[in-house]
Amino acid sequence: MNRINNILIITLISLIILVQSCSSPSKPNYQFFPNMYESVGYETYSESDAFVNGIEAQLPVENTIARGWSPYEFPNTEEGYQMAKSNLTSPFEINETNLSKGKELYGIYCAVCHGSKGDGQGILMTREKFLGIPSYKDRDITPGSIYHVLMHGRNAMGSHAGQIDEKERWQITQHVINLRLELTKK
Repeated sequence: MNRINNILIITLISLIILVQSCSSPSKPNYQFFPNMYESVGYETYSESDAFVNGIEAQLPVENTIARGWSPYEFPNTEEGYQMAKSNLTSPFEINETNLSKGKELYGIYCAVCHGSKGDGQGILMTREKFLGIPSYKDRDITPGSIYHVLMHGRNAMGSHAGQIDEKERWQITQHVINLRLELTKK
């Protein structure tokens, strides 16, 4: 019995020494999917061989439309502006919900330059950060021209297509038309 215990103890000690000698804290054991444990730190928008020709992001498939995005057929030219001005109409009903949402959005995106009344006296105009912002009263505008300007921008005003979606642009357009009607009554 004593001899079997000695053999077991010697075997156990040998096994412990063998296992201990194979491990090293400076060199971890074999890992499956090592990038999950020690991820590679890539620089944002840096060149990568993961994409074709080293570009920093994949391009969308040709002739596809992003979800939630509607194609806009009027080009960013003077001719496109004139076509939108005469031909483009809102697909959304003019109602209190759209008008109140348009007023809210106008206050966020437009009033700082154009003023809360549409008179061109926004806070940036009064502080002389931007000069020459016209009043809606003096402009020959239609819903189509307003939408086109929100979509592409015009003169010093940039495009707001990245900040507001199609429905929100039409809601702002409805509010601007109301502001113009109020200004022309005076």
